[in-house]
Amino acid sequence: MTETENNRKFIYYAASGLLAMLALIGLDQYTKYLAQTLLKGNAPLILIKGVFQLEYLENRGAAFGMFQNQKAFIVVTGIIILIIVGYCYCRLPAQRKYNPLRVLSVVLAAGAVGNMIDRIWHGYVIDFFYFSLIDFPIFNVADIYVVVSMIALVLLIIFGYKDEDFSFLSLKKKKESGSNTGE
Repeated sequence: MTETENNRKFIYYAASGLLAMLALIGLDQYTKYLAQTLLKGNAPLILIKGVFQLEYLENRGAAFGMFQNQKAFIVVTGIIILIIVGYCYCRLPAQRKYNPLRVLSVVLAAGAVGNMIDRIWHGYVIDFFYFSLIDFPIFNVADIYVVVSMIALVLLIIFGYKDEDFSFLSLKKKKESGSNTGE
């Protein structure tokens, strides 16, 4: 593949990834807007009695309520994660076998940004899904993005790829070979 073809593919992947991420963030923010508008100050909306309900919660911590009132720490950690995900995304070779990693990276980043928007804008994250049957912590759409994409990424990395499939992440190897396959 020529350098021009690589550049075109990179631009295509970057643009489509950004558009998909914006759409996912939009969906997350819209559901949080609905939760705030329809659920805040009201009794939970029971969808399946004793199993599942919609209940408004202002979460001032991270996942499962950890790090309560540690907004700066959570935002900085989120930014670091986004930088790492962005770096890996930009280094992915323009080959089809890496498309699942691209998709999962976009979903993960959308979840991180969706919750970061809440933390910065409101000072808390709006949560509203609650499985009362198992008393699972209340969560939101961005949380689903993060958890599902992380589980899928781990499984994919462990079972779907070989160690050499990740050689593109090595700066040393790229400099030595002069290769441009990751860009």
